[in-house]
Amino acid sequence: MKNIFFFIRRYFTFLSFLLLQVFAIILLTRSSKTHEAFFTDATSELTGKLNKRYSNLRSYFSLSETNRQLAEENTRLKNLLASNIVAPDSSRITHTDTTHRDSSGRYRKFTWLPARVIGNTVTLQTNFLTLERGSNQGVKKGMAVIGPQGIVGVVVETSANISKVMSLLHRNSRVSAMLKKDNNAGSIEWDGNDPSILILRNVSKSAKVVKGDSVVTSTYSANFPSHLMVGTVASIVQDPSSNFYTLKIKTATNFFNVQYVYLVENTRYAEQVQLENTPMTNQ
Repeated sequence: MKNIFFFIRRYFTFLSFLLLQVFAIILLTRSSKTHEAFFTDATSELTGKLNKRYSNLRSYFSLSETNRQLAEENTRLKNLLASNIVAPDSSRITHTDTTHRDSSGRYRKFTWLPARVIGNTVTLQTNFLTLERGSNQGVKKGMAVIGPQGIVGVVVETSANISKVMSLLHRNSRVSAMLKKDNNAGSIEWDGNDPSILILRNVSKSAKVVKGDSVVTSTYSANFPSHLMVGTVASIVQDPSSNFYTLKIKTATNFFNVQYVYLVENTRYAEQVQLENTPMTNQ
């Protein structure tokens, strides 16, 4: 309090001048309509600029919450897509799991869950992502992971609240993919070199592939829904000794800045994998 009195006494003349100036401006605006309009416009413009800056500042600090809300809304909309629901073959099925059926007799094949990326590597030979969502929130091993632009990887480990994803940028990653225009299928993998380039192998030379063609997930994948974006053909490698192309694919996903993803569960994943891995018996 003592310092305040010292400040007022030291700058009394200047403070008195400012006070008298404000008082004079008030008297001027009240006595003249022209001056009143001028100062009103100036005050409104200044207030508007301050409010705009304040609004922009609030919007910047609320980006994280906005992104979270958008991810949840996108998940809700994706779960309503008709492509997530298929009709069963009623002539062959004698028992169905009614948990996933709707009133029309169809069952839900894919369920989408949002997740935030809290860890990611791109410079190793075996790259992984870490997601802030685990078994307590419905994550299971084998679930597909998809970003806003394209596929990202597959869940390989889960804890209560965290999950680990094998990135497409992993030397052991294999995903069934195909050319969008003619459904010629092959296997997507990474050669450990450029994080923006994947390799699509075993595409038949009968395919009329050109640079720029879209590559999507195939109908053969147990993890991923079909026709999700993988990338575009960057170059074509022809081996005269083989009947197949090796294609270099520019990834749709930018693995350097992945922040939010979707986890996709195939409700019949375990059934499909178990049957595919069952050895054939001699009849």
